[in-house]
Amino acid sequence: MYYLDVKIEKLHRVFDQHERKDYLRLDLNENPGGLPQEFIDEVLTGITPQFVAQYPETLHFTEVLSNHLGTDISNLCLVNGSAEGIRYIIQAFTSKNGRIVGVVPSYFMFQIYSEMYDRNFVKVPYEEDLSMNIDKIIAELTEETQLLILLNPNNPMGNVYTEDEFEKIMTVAREKHVTVLVDEAYHYFYPKTFIRYALQEEHVFITRTFSKLFSLAGCRLGYVVGWAEGIKMVQKMCTPHNTNAFAMKFAEKILTTPGMLESLISKFEQGRRFLIDTLDANGYEHKGETGNFIFIKTNTDAQQIVERMKEEKKILIKAYSNVGKFGTCLRVSIGEPQFMKRFTDALFELDR
Repeated sequence: MYYLDVKIEKLHRVFDQHERKDYLRLDLNENPGGLPQEFIDEVLTGITPQFVAQYPETLHFTEVLSNHLGTDISNLCLVNGSAEGIRYIIQAFTSKNGRIVGVVPSYFMFQIYSEMYDRNFVKVPYEEDLSMNIDKIIAELTEETQLLILLNPNNPMGNVYTEDEFEKIMTVAREKHVTVLVDEAYHYFYPKTFIRYALQEEHVFITRTFSKLFSLAGCRLGYVVGWAEGIKMVQKMCTPHNTNAFAMKFAEKILTTPGMLESLISKFEQGRRFLIDTLDANGYEHKGETGNFIFIKTNTDAQQIVERMKEEKKILIKAYSNVGKFGTCLRVSIGEPQFMKRFTDALFELDR
């Protein structure tokens, strides 16, 4: 007989189907400049008909990545963007009606997956000043809690956890037998990492993506780091040949080209410094300087600025509501200085 899962029928999703190719795209935390064209051309010289025709093989790139991270391939699982790894961890390490604790706002797919699979997602809200009180996180780590999800840095709030804060959280998570997932999608923009916990302990996972600093959002590639037995469970969830051969080829070239990673970081940091200095010089309040995004409190209606940016300036940004003391404000992706100048020039013209 015909059947439709009522959870899926009632699941609220919003899909971005807008054409974005002719805009300066500062709305989805991509790298607006992307990788250098000469670098792309060089990688593409190695593409053969056989390469395109064959299913992707993951062992070689997993070894390249493990060497980069200083670990073993048994601690890594490649996934089709880190969102896939997050989904599998929720599926494998929580039960129906299982209790998942996470901060809000954050990457919304945590809540989507929880609802999709009949999990109970417990929200820990930010303070009015946009800080996170870790005691509120710890208070929610009950004996029934199966998974704690943290982001370091968090999207969209931009906060991070100190070593002492994270260890305090981990102490309670160990006592309560709570699996911990730390999403580090914005690693390299903020180099502090908790990856050693995932490599040295059980029931800790790190997820990362090649979509942000590595500028490969169009190729879809991410990975999960964890203890060997936990990684085996995540791998069991994966479909065959789930990772993209082009993505692995580009990612390998970035990791093995001397100075390439440092160049990407340097260009980004120049853009971030230009943006922050320019906003400060013009009296704008802002928050979130640890990822590749920033909240900006505007003088006039933020949503109207978003619409006018698109219509008049061909620039895509987002507006967020209820952002603590900022109210409704802009969230803007950070890129190289030339893109930040184009954005700030438009902002100062429209926001008055």
